[in-house]
Amino acid sequence: MKMKTNDPKKLALLESLKGGLIVSCQTQKDEPIYTEDMVVKMAECAKWGGAVGLRLNSPEQIRKVKEANLGLPIIGLYKVWHEDTDVFITPTMKEVDEIVAAGADIIAIDCTAQKTHEGTIAWDLLPQVRKKYPDHLIFADVSNIEEAKHASANGAEIVAPTLYGYTQETAHIEGADFRMVAEMCRELQEEACVMMEGHIYSPEDAMKCIFIGCHSVVVGSAITRPHYVTKRFVDCLGKYQNNWRDAERAKHSNELK
Repeated sequence: MKMKTNDPKKLALLESLKGGLIVSCQTQKDEPIYTEDMVVKMAECAKWGGAVGLRLNSPEQIRKVKEANLGLPIIGLYKVWHEDTDVFITPTMKEVDEIVAAGADIIAIDCTAQKTHEGTIAWDLLPQVRKKYPDHLIFADVSNIEEAKHASANGAEIVAPTLYGYTQETAHIEGADFRMVAEMCRELQEEACVMMEGHIYSPEDAMKCIFIGCHSVVVGSAITRPHYVTKRFVDCLGKYQNNWRDAERAKHSNELK
């Protein structure tokens, strides 16, 4: 594996994820499936099914899964929504510190060119995280190739088009852009691992991602969020009168219903 890092621990962790499925186990407090132990059950199911890693949101849920001793590496993030910005994935160092303290093995942050609630540019956080946590892998959530290149150049070992469809420029998209991801893989092949995340709804599409060069694949809603799966079917059966992805993009409340 050709990578910018020579850290044997980082390389071993990346190698353990190669070619595999990472399951995003997340539930928000305002969702119908939320219970205090739901994220642990999701993670247990992911391990049972053969997942090589987990992607978890919030210190609380990271800590719960860590305590379950499942033995799978954790990509940690912390979603915080504000009305004046579309930046919501681990937007400041405060959230980074909290997920690291909770036990995240890999730090996921927004590395787009969007303006944050604090008035900064999201990707400006990356060099700060790289400096403070040199022993952690950084997972850069981006929306296009330019942001992926910028993230790699500034220290991210992993990049993923997680936010393709969640920025103003890409809000119109309906599915994965495999051609863009393939180009991302070619551009960064000796600099960073490209992991596919976002809009993958079948094993066949996941396999396509590996074929075009992705290091591994992250799948969330299609596996762990039955209310979104149901809404997607209903949207299709209803002749696309209501776009189910509006619900998927919705901002959430951190409070219990």
